[in-house]
Amino acid sequence: MIVIILGVSGAGKTTIGRLLAQELDWPFYEGDDFHPEANIRKMHEGVPLTDEDRQPWLESLRALIQRCLVTGQNGVLACSALKESYRQYLRVDDEVKFVYLRGDYDLVATQLRQRHGHFMNPGLLASQFMTLEEPEAGEEVITVELGRTPNELVHEIRLRLGLGSASSEIAK
Repeated sequence: MIVIILGVSGAGKTTIGRLLAQELDWPFYEGDDFHPEANIRKMHEGVPLTDEDRQPWLESLRALIQRCLVTGQNGVLACSALKESYRQYLRVDDEVKFVYLRGDYDLVATQLRQRHGHFMNPGLLASQFMTLEEPEAGEEVITVELGRTPNELVHEIRLRLGLGSASSEIAK
């Protein structure tokens, strides 16, 4: 199974994805690591990416997902997947599961301000929300509401994916 943690920049994809992967003892993949250098420069400069900019990135992610599935390797991937067409492109098999980290603009902006050392210009948050196509019921995406601790969110994700709960009690 490949679990794709999706949402706008600052939603907590990396934090939640790493924690989920750690609990499951699965590899974690950071979607940002698959962006071409030109995309990283654009985002750092505050220039929103176009669909054309995102295509090589999506192709790299799709290839990773296919490699994992062919070799029987589970994994967790943090990836914005803001548009329904991107999610459909990455859904190469029924073993690809999507989890959407949903939060309003103010909550995500607060989380984004607390993040350090990331190339994404915080000024792009508005464009991320404008680009976002929230998953609809027919897409088979698990929606998890932000505003709780990472451990609480991971616990919910595991239960909703049928992967059991954490072996240890949720940290308070």
